[in-house]
Amino acid sequence: MRPATSSLAFVLAIFPHHASGFSLNVMSNQQLSRPSPSSRTPPVLFMSLKPAAIPLLDSGKALARSGELLIDATTSLDLYGGGLSQAGASIRNSGDCVAQAAASCRFKTAAELVTDELREGATCLLEGASTHLKRAVEEAKTDEDEAMEATIIEMIPIMTKAAESLESSGAAILQRREVAETGKGLYECGEALEELAKCIRSVSPDVNEASESCDRMTFAALKMREAGDNLRGVEKAKPKGKAWLKG
Repeated sequence: MRPATSSLAFVLAIFPHHASGFSLNVMSNQQLSRPSPSSRTPPVLFMSLKPAAIPLLDSGKALARSGELLIDATTSLDLYGGGLSQAGASIRNSGDCVAQAAASCRFKTAAELVTDELREGATCLLEGASTHLKRAVEEAKTDEDEAMEATIIEMIPIMTKAAESLESSGAAILQRREVAETGKGLYECGEALEELAKCIRSVSPDVNEASESCDRMTFAALKMREAGDNLRGVEKAKPKGKAWLKG
């Protein structure tokens, strides 16, 4: 059988007046080759985040619920729609992002998604601190509520610290650093959330929703630290005595 390129050249030789209507496009073997696997493979995790998946999911759900309860608390305080209420929405959105990141931790090919969700969660917290809580401070000043003003001022750097720590955990994945670095960011975020929970209770100790918001955030902090410890390889304390028989 005559090669395709030879056949085309033969036709052009017989019918030269049709030559202008033809173009011979001969591709090199390199151009015809399929893309290399490296150009088609999505980013992958070079370490496993699976140990953090379950506690991080619990943390994200609890954090989201804490934000919702804080919004409910502002309704009882007649502050709904204000800066504190908007900060609650930021906390809720951050929790949703953390939960979504946790759901993707099981898959090594989900590195980009885990990173994006953790960093988006951090952005939500940072927006809550730098924009909404600062607005809440001004509102408290207008209402001449010095106790509320002092509590919210205390919340701002703590919430900012939580955001920065969560951001660092996502950055560690993006930069392909040791998994312990991601764990460190999560653990420090958990520490900040625990401090933030105490402030939320102080917003109005008599309002049930504020206390419940504090409780849910405390649990979120506990699970966030657990996720961080799992990635750092910290062993859980073994039960003493006959405690292992419990349950």
